[in-house]
Amino acid sequence: MADKNKLGETRAKIREVDNRLIDALADRMALIQDVIAYKKETGIPILQPEQEAKQTKELEEHLVNNEFEEEILDVFKYIMKNSRRVQAKALFDYNVFLIGFMGAGKSTIAKELERKLEMTRIEMDELIEEKQGMKITEIFSEYGEIYFRNLESNCLIELQKVKQCIISCGGGVVLRPDNADHMKKNGRIVLLTAEPQTILDRVKDSDSRPILNNNMNVEFIDNLLGQRREKYLSVADVIVETDHKSTDEICDEIIAKLIAFDREKEAKGK
Repeated sequence: MADKNKLGETRAKIREVDNRLIDALADRMALIQDVIAYKKETGIPILQPEQEAKQTKELEEHLVNNEFEEEILDVFKYIMKNSRRVQAKALFDYNVFLIGFMGAGKSTIAKELERKLEMTRIEMDELIEEKQGMKITEIFSEYGEIYFRNLESNCLIELQKVKQCIISCGGGVVLRPDNADHMKKNGRIVLLTAEPQTILDRVKDSDSRPILNNNMNVEFIDNLLGQRREKYLSVADVIVETDHKSTDEICDEIIAKLIAFDREKEAKGK
């Protein structure tokens, strides 16, 4: 009986600790929101990986010789991960659609934004392939481009049901005016641009781009890009050049420009 009483008392103490942890975590997340609000107001860069690295180093130093060092560090990895998620919720309560010509970097940047912001990433082409059970090249070959464009439009309508996602769109998604309306209903459109030579350098070894198959040259890319340029520019809320920039620089610029766009939009609404 004594042992059972002791076990019950220990479990009660664990519940007390858990409750303190819950309160402390809630306080921490609230403070994260305060930090984001201050950064937005003062223009300080939102993403500061050096600060997270500093916090990790200080934590490691604090845990030296602690028998639970490895386990506590593992817990804090998830705390920081979810702190980034809180930041993203405070920043963007909408979807972010990445558009641009094939090879502009949409998929690469979507992956990096997913990691940095802990937002859900969706690749439209992959989603279409999954639903159709066919590769994009096979859809083009068997059913044609019009059929594929219908699939794109239907996919965008479905994506109106999701929220706070990074969505990488196919290069031709702007060819239909209605598609921009679908995206703007619950999101912002970010146009990524690149020069024709940069695009060729990025896609020349790919065989998954049906429109460029047998046309893998700067002249064709420049001509097709010229046909689409005005459509891209007319629907974009934010434009970011990707030539000669790192993924970090591009992501930082996207976030900064989206915040500025939202601030301007809010000011106009007052």
